[in-house]
Amino acid sequence: MKEKIKIMTIFGTRPEAIKMVPVVNVLRKDPMIELIVCVSAQHREMLDQVLKRFGIIPDYDLDIMEENQTLSKITSKILLGLEEVFKVERPNMILVHGDTTTTLSATLAAFYNGIDIGHVEAGLRSGDLYSPYPEEANRALTGRIANIHFSPTDGNVSNLIKENISKEKIIKTGNTVIDALVNVIKDDYVFSDESLNKIDYENKKVILLTAHRRENLGEPMENIFKAVKRLVLENDDVELIFPMHLNPKVRMIARKYLENNKKIHLIEPLDYEPFANLMNKSYLILTDSGGIQEEAPALGKPVLVLRTETERPEAVEAGTVKMVGIDENVIYREANELINDNEQYKRMSNAINPYGDGKASLRIVEAIKTYYSN
Repeated sequence: MKEKIKIMTIFGTRPEAIKMVPVVNVLRKDPMIELIVCVSAQHREMLDQVLKRFGIIPDYDLDIMEENQTLSKITSKILLGLEEVFKVERPNMILVHGDTTTTLSATLAAFYNGIDIGHVEAGLRSGDLYSPYPEEANRALTGRIANIHFSPTDGNVSNLIKENISKEKIIKTGNTVIDALVNVIKDDYVFSDESLNKIDYENKKVILLTAHRRENLGEPMENIFKAVKRLVLENDDVELIFPMHLNPKVRMIARKYLENNKKIHLIEPLDYEPFANLMNKSYLILTDSGGIQEEAPALGKPVLVLRTETERPEAVEAGTVKMVGIDENVIYREANELINDNEQYKRMSNAINPYGDGKASLRIVEAIKTYYSN
């Protein structure tokens, strides 16, 4: 029997975990693969939610998270932690995802130790090295080092080719987040948080808001919260749900502007399955997240992006996503139009999602096997 290909997946945040779970599951079932799961726990609590939900027990847990951690400390702790893991395991390839500090740190560690690197969700670019920060630099630097690039879309492939990465090293796969999403949505879903079950999703236009990015802390986030509060106050049929990020700065600003209104629901962060089903029940989504720009359109939900740039232009071009920035009046105007203009809403909600068919993970694993058979 041929020796198995030893693959180590490395991730550390909730968004990475959600998008890597489908890949982990396919790798685990393949008789040609020996799978090792390593987590950095860059985000401890929110990562653990996903691991528990999908029954993933890491083989290695670097457990690096600490209060007020800096990017330098995250990077150094992962580099040193993985060096010890690599001495024991010597994988053929690591798989990293996207653009986190865990991704870049693991890539550097593998490069220093002569281990192949596969980059899942490769080729996303905003064009501004400082926005989103530090994600744009993380993914660009990872792209320079990786041996094989798993790109969700044609646009992502083009970005890599423009950076002189060989076409032979790039595999278009679709996005693994669609793989994850199709497995958790249920039309009759019941939330464990009873307050969410009491909301009238059929007759109310429920806005789901997420906001957490570093670059939006301060005045931009205040603008976001002031805009959504106006939407709620001026539209009788609108309610707002905001799962508050664990960052205390986000919570402080949210409570300042959004507390004490019976149509505004400030709730704790949700696990992936209830959050996905909450997206499915909502009318409209406002977000500064990257992943939601891919997930919500697959559910037919228009997305307004609370940022000045996006590394996911395919969704904007398809018409499922619209950039509205961080100006209070612009956010209010664009969201209010979707609330009150049925034709505009239908155009966005019926646009075709460009991010794949739910089979990205299978393509990634087949590409890895082909890479080593050659």
